[in-house]
Amino acid sequence: MKEKDTTTFFRETLSFWKDLNDAQRNTLKDAMIMKHFEAGELMASASDRCSGLFLLERGQVRVYIISESGREITLYRLLDRDVCIFSASCILKNIAFDVFIEVEKETNAYLIPTAIYRTLSKESLAVQAFTNELMASRFTEVMWIMEQAIFVSFDKRLAGFLLDQSTIEGSLLLSITHERIANHLGTAREVVTRMLKYFQSEGMVSLSRGEIEILNENKLQQLLN
Repeated sequence: MKEKDTTTFFRETLSFWKDLNDAQRNTLKDAMIMKHFEAGELMASASDRCSGLFLLERGQVRVYIISESGREITLYRLLDRDVCIFSASCILKNIAFDVFIEVEKETNAYLIPTAIYRTLSKESLAVQAFTNELMASRFTEVMWIMEQAIFVSFDKRLAGFLLDQSTIEGSLLLSITHERIANHLGTAREVVTRMLKYFQSEGMVSLSRGEIEILNENKLQQLLN
C-alpha cells in the first residue's frame, strides 16, 4: 500500500487519528507492522493476549471461545477495515476470559504493538474513548450471541447463520462443512446435520459434500420472524 493510501487507511480506520499530533502519528506509523495470515492460522490464542491491536486491511477472521468440554462458539467476525481489540486484551482491565482469533480467509493486517498503544492511551483522551467505544461494541455483539444461544431456537439460529454467511460470501452456494457450522454456533455436528436435513426436506437448502446451496431465502427469513 502506498504512503498516501496507508495514511488514508489509518485515518478511516482509527477515529482518533485526527486528534493525534504529528509526532504521535509518526510514532504510530513507524511502529506498525504489516502481518500476513493464511486461512486456518491463529492470529492470536489464549496464551497470546498481548500481541497488540490488529487493523484488518483486508481479509476475514473470527473471534471465538472454547468451553471446558472443547466446544467452540463464535463471538463475532471481523472483515476489511475492522479492528481487533481482544488481541491486545492485556491492556484492558478485568478481562478474565480467553479468546481465540482464527483467520478464515487470507488476511493482511497492521499490528499496533501493545506498548505503543498503551502509551498513546495515556497521552490521548481520544484513544481512550476509541478503546471504550470499541469494547462496548464488541461486548454488545458478544451479549447478542449469548442471548441467541440461550433463548433462540436452533432452527432460527441456523437460518440466521446461513443468511449471514450468504451475505458475507456474496453467494447462495456456501462452501462450509457441518462441523464448521457447529463450531460457529456452539453445538454438535449431529445437531447441525439433523436441522439441515430438515431444511432440505422443506426445500430451503440443497446439501452436498462440503457445500450448502440456499434455494429459498424467503423461507429461511420467515423462520426469523
